[in-house]
Amino acid sequence: MDFAYSEEQRMLTDSLRRLVTDNWTYAKRRERQRAGVMDQAAWGSLVELGVGGLMVPEDFGGFGESPATMLVVHYELGRGLVSEPAISSAVMGVTLLANSKNDALKAQWLGAHAEGEAILSVAWQEEGERYALRPLCTRATVAADGYALEGRKVQVWHAAASQAIIVSAVLDGEVALFLVPSDAKGVAIADYPTFDGSRASTVTFDRVAVSSDQLIAKGDEAISLLTLALDFGITALCAQACGAMQALTDITIQYLKTRKQFGQPLANFQVLQHRLADMLTHAEMALSSTYVAAAGLGEQDAAKRSRLVSMAKVEVAAAGRFVGESAVQLHGGMGMTDELDVGDYFKRLTFADMLLGDTNYHLQRMQDIGH
Repeated sequence: MDFAYSEEQRMLTDSLRRLVTDNWTYAKRRERQRAGVMDQAAWGSLVELGVGGLMVPEDFGGFGESPATMLVVHYELGRGLVSEPAISSAVMGVTLLANSKNDALKAQWLGAHAEGEAILSVAWQEEGERYALRPLCTRATVAADGYALEGRKVQVWHAAASQAIIVSAVLDGEVALFLVPSDAKGVAIADYPTFDGSRASTVTFDRVAVSSDQLIAKGDEAISLLTLALDFGITALCAQACGAMQALTDITIQYLKTRKQFGQPLANFQVLQHRLADMLTHAEMALSSTYVAAAGLGEQDAAKRSRLVSMAKVEVAAAGRFVGESAVQLHGGMGMTDELDVGDYFKRLTFADMLLGDTNYHLQRMQDIGH
């Protein structure tokens, strides 16, 4: 597999790296976290570079880029610990909607997303269900003018910043997907910070009126669309984790070169060199697995695609734990403080393990697919 960037990918990643280096410094990330809301200017700067329209088909004003370009973009976003809705909206929401058969919703929302005028969130998780795709409590019933939606979703990534929420519900015994405006009557969004400094919400739907043209899909089609969106989101998350691992390794190498003990830099001690080599090996293995997952997104066989994605998620999670823990240990006591970037990267890598299915979930998914 050729891992070399094309000229266009190189130009895009160079521009992204400059933007992220300038706008996602330690101080600016902390300032955004204290504000408790999404920084519209920061998101707008990503949209200007094409992140918002990256996966939007060209027919709807986007770039229609490949999973390979998605990978290199999110690798750079991971290096800078970007916490804006690049995965939840620009990958998962866009992928789900773009592959649906609802042309009216695609025309209304995809172009707006590419222009930075709309953010989408995907709500499928419920209390007690962990990562299950089939809703337990959220239900849609037929009403005179369409449907009535009732239920509650948890851990809805960036819901408070969204203009529309893609919601899974049970309709006539089948899974259905609806697109609901975030400001619709009966929608209540309780926003909160996540462990890694991002934002998520619990979203409650109280007899929300949904028109028939807001139904995206139902039955097997709905499950296929949600699975596809999650597979793309998991791959983008793996790419971001790989970028974070690379940045954290670079930070650790620089620290060991400048910190001295017994009159010489820590980097001169062979045991620490061996630990750095192990960090680099784990990070490289994770990136290689992520490339395999990105290639797998083009598979026509959905089971094979999901299996490759789950394999990458397991590999990246293990590598992230090793790299994160090693970086903290090599920084000594300072690695445990909130004053260094190393802690932020460690939190992001730890949280990435749990997002979109933890290791146990993906091991079970691989086993189920294998059968």
